[in-house]
Amino acid sequence: MEKKIKKKKIIILATGGTIAGVGDEGKMAGYKPGAVSAEKLIETVPGLDSVADIETRQICNVNSDDITSEIWISLARNINDMAKNPEVDGFVITHGTDTLEETAYFLNLTIKTDKPVVVTGSMRPSTAISADGPANLYQAVTVASSENAAGKGVLVVFADRIYAARSVSKSSTYHLTAISGGESGALGVVRDGNVYFYNTPEKCHTVSTEFDISNIDMLPKVNVVYFSVDADPGLLDYAAKLSDGIIIAGAGAGEFSEQFKSIIEKLEIPVVISSRVNDGIIIGDNLICKKTIAGDNLPPQKAAVLLRLALAKNMDISQIKNAFLVY
Repeated sequence: MEKKIKKKKIIILATGGTIAGVGDEGKMAGYKPGAVSAEKLIETVPGLDSVADIETRQICNVNSDDITSEIWISLARNINDMAKNPEVDGFVITHGTDTLEETAYFLNLTIKTDKPVVVTGSMRPSTAISADGPANLYQAVTVASSENAAGKGVLVVFADRIYAARSVSKSSTYHLTAISGGESGALGVVRDGNVYFYNTPEKCHTVSTEFDISNIDMLPKVNVVYFSVDADPGLLDYAAKLSDGIIIAGAGAGEFSEQFKSIIEKLEIPVVISSRVNDGIIIGDNLICKKTIAGDNLPPQKAAVLLRLALAKNMDISQIKNAFLVY
């Protein structure tokens, strides 16, 4: 008699976003994000119950532009607590695409489990023609159920592809393939219920990081200042009054005007240099102000995530510089 294979138990943690959006039937714009509950969401995915035993948790139900660090911390704590249960095999987070990459990177640095953790979303609301949410959710659960997904850090599954949380970004305002891996590309693909990995993340993540959010309720404030021609350097002074650290979205390899430089050199809070360019790396030799910190190849929004965690750990400048090399 053939032995029946036990299905994995996957917990879906819903946060809202377009995947849970509702609008006029058939339309792709003008919808209300976060209008469908986690339980209703999984009902839209045919055959999902054959992939895994599903349990749902509604963390919040918001547009992802309204995600906060308090929600991040709650999400990470929930995962860390539930991962201790030997009956739980993996996790899927449904999320809006606007800030999906930031949430994924935060979790990549703060969750403490090797069990698969997969983030997904959609570009079309549930009421649109050819909504992409059901397929993305089905594939995310498939990856979370895969033994090969364990130990690879937080993953993002979108439109047949698997990405590392550190490299993933939103690259289009409307394409169904709007989530991409940039220069790093995809780690693997999902095809007909099978998971294929071809690459492995190299940077430290999850259980190998030093970040512990178990005893904090909020993160330090970090703001991003975007440089452009004639950008008012007074923005830096203003941002500094509201911030524990600043990220500069510089031009090219993290560059900015002499006026910006004169203000930055006077600031007494950590300043990390990133770039407004989609791909590339910032290294020490690029730095116009030597007291600043090179953001490696992290885009401004992800550099802000890492700097906030570093400040929460009371890292000094040399330790923050090392964090941007390690993570």
